[in-house]
Amino acid sequence: MSISPYLQPTANTITQPKVALFVTCLADSMRPSVAFATIKLLEAAGCEVHVPKAQTCCGQPAFNSGDRNNTRLIAQQTMAALAGYDYVVGPSGSCIGMLHQYPDLFEEGSKDYLSTQALARQAYEITSFLVDVMAFKLPPNNTKAQITYHDSCAGLRELGIHQQPRKLLAQMPNIQLKEIPEADTCCGFGGTFCIKYPDISNRMVENKVAHAQSNKAQMLVGGDLGCLMNMAGKLKRQGSGLQTRHIVELLADLLQQPALGEARNTPLRSATIDLAYEA
Repeated sequence: MSISPYLQPTANTITQPKVALFVTCLADSMRPSVAFATIKLLEAAGCEVHVPKAQTCCGQPAFNSGDRNNTRLIAQQTMAALAGYDYVVGPSGSCIGMLHQYPDLFEEGSKDYLSTQALARQAYEITSFLVDVMAFKLPPNNTKAQITYHDSCAGLRELGIHQQPRKLLAQMPNIQLKEIPEADTCCGFGGTFCIKYPDISNRMVENKVAHAQSNKAQMLVGGDLGCLMNMAGKLKRQGSGLQTRHIVELLADLLQQPALGEARNTPLRSATIDLAYEA
């Protein structure tokens, strides 16, 4: 896995750029608050946000399973759904990374090949877009918490996402980032990997959550829902009190939703509540 050759971010020069939100399957079906938080951040950055109704899955499950024919069909549908925008932005390095792999599905020089290249150059994970393209400054946010951060494999290794989320978190004066040991090690989710190799996956997530709890943080934060749901599930089964949240919920000050893995009747977290922060 290597950094996408189409990832060449340049500072935005468009007044109120038109951005297509690529919602992602997990945000749509499991955690809509992540999509709403992403919209809030994009609008705060001065973007005109659109949510194309025709978008579906990026095709990664089919791609990872070796089903190139159906992945091509999904890629063609996705290209059509996301056409006509200045940028395509999503709250997942994994799904956006898949868009960057689309050119490999088509014959070099073909119309679809050229179209997928154009799409890849426009496609950004949300923290990368805010930092690398929009030079975004967060509105005042007084949430207090000690957090630790998980770097997802796809975001880190395909899109070079590492410093971007940390630069955004550094703008929050009451957030203390306590780096997790082996932050760049896989959590064991890996898309279809956790289904094909459940025993190995389980051991990997056990290691990951052990590291996450070792520094006594209150919140485990990351940029990919697949990873976060995997780790939240293990933490819940272990009876841990460590909250798990997507970074956009923290950045957008949308913490009213229970953390991942928490029941609906769990007391709601709010940005106005001090999360037992200790300096």
